[in-house]
Amino acid sequence: MRIALISTPYLAVPPRLYGGTELVVYELAEGLVRLGHDVELFATGDSRTSAQLRFLYDKGQWPPETLADLNHVSWALQQIGDGGPFDLIHAHSAVALACARLAPAVPMVYTIHHARDEQLSAFYRYCQEPHYVAISDDQRCRETCLRHVHVIHHGLDPARYQYTPRPLGDYVCFVGRYSSVKGPHTAIDVARQAGVRIRMAGEVHPPDEAWAEQELRPRLAQSHVTDVGPVGSAIKSRLLAHARALLAPIEWNEPFGLILIEAMLSGCPVVAFGMGSVPELVEEGLTGFIATSAEHMVELLRPGGAVDLIDRAACRARAIERFGADRMVADHVALYQRILGTSAPSASHRGSSSRMVA
Repeated sequence: MRIALISTPYLAVPPRLYGGTELVVYELAEGLVRLGHDVELFATGDSRTSAQLRFLYDKGQWPPETLADLNHVSWALQQIGDGGPFDLIHAHSAVALACARLAPAVPMVYTIHHARDEQLSAFYRYCQEPHYVAISDDQRCRETCLRHVHVIHHGLDPARYQYTPRPLGDYVCFVGRYSSVKGPHTAIDVARQAGVRIRMAGEVHPPDEAWAEQELRPRLAQSHVTDVGPVGSAIKSRLLAHARALLAPIEWNEPFGLILIEAMLSGCPVVAFGMGSVPELVEEGLTGFIATSAEHMVELLRPGGAVDLIDRAACRARAIERFGADRMVADHVALYQRILGTSAPSASHRGSSSRMVA
C-alpha cells in the first residue's frame, strides 16, 4: 500500500522529550516501512524516519497553535493530491477531517489522541465519512456517536526499553507532565507515607504554573524526592528499569497512558488509580495494580509488599504481547485492508488490543 501519514506540526517524529502522539506516529511509520509499505510521512523537518519525510516547517511549532496546524495539514493534503495516487491517508490532526472534503477520493483514517472535548465532539458529528481510531474502549465510549470506529491500543518497540529481573534501585517513580490531573503531588505524598524514595521526571507546562507553585514545588523539595526534570528515552528507560514501581495516581479519564506501557515493557509494575483507560491496560497482579485510594496505594508500595512480588519477566512478556509495536502495526494494516477491501477483516491476535465497534 502507498500510505500518507500526517503527523502534527508541533513536535519532531519521534519527539525528543514530551510528545505521545508523535511517538506513536513514529512507531507506526517504522513498522509500516518494515512490512514493505510505501510510506510518506508529513511531519517537521527535524524528524527521523525510515519513511519518505515531507515537511513544510523545518522544526516543531511549539506551543501548539491552530494556524500552524491548518497550514501544515492543508499543505500536506495538497502535496498528497499532487503526488498521487495514494491508497490511504492516516491523519493525526483533527484539521485534516475538514480539509479532506477537498480530496474525497482518498480514504482517510483519523486517530483520536485526546480525552473528550465538547468542541471537537461537535465537530466530529459533521465528519462521518472518515474512519476513526479510538485508542481505548473507554475513550470510544465517552466520544460522540461515530459511523466508523475501530479501537486500537497503542504499541511501542520493546527493544528501546531496558529490563532487569529485579529492580536495581530502592525507589518508585513518577514520569509525566506535572499537572494536577496526572497526580504528581499525590505520588509524592504516597511515597512519603509508604516510607520509600521517589524519583520525579517531568516538567510544568504554562497552564499549570499557578497550581505547581502552590501544590507541587514545596513537595519536590522534600527529602525523599529526587526531581530529575524532563527526560528523553534513554534516561527514562533506565529510570523505569531500575524502579520498584511506576506511580500513576491520575485524577482524570485519561484515554491512554503511554508511560504505563513503557513501564510494563521495562518489567516495572504500574500502580495506578482506575480511571479512564487504566482498567484496560493494567492486569492486576501481572503488570501492576489498580489502587482504590491513596491509602491502598501506600499499602501496595511498602517495602516487601505487593509490588515486590510481581514477576518482572512475566510483566514484560505480557506487555510485549499486548502493547508491542508489531501488534499495533498489524492491527492498523488489517484496518487499512478492511477499508480498502483488499482482505478479510482483521484476524484474531492472541492478546490483541484491537476490535471494530462500529
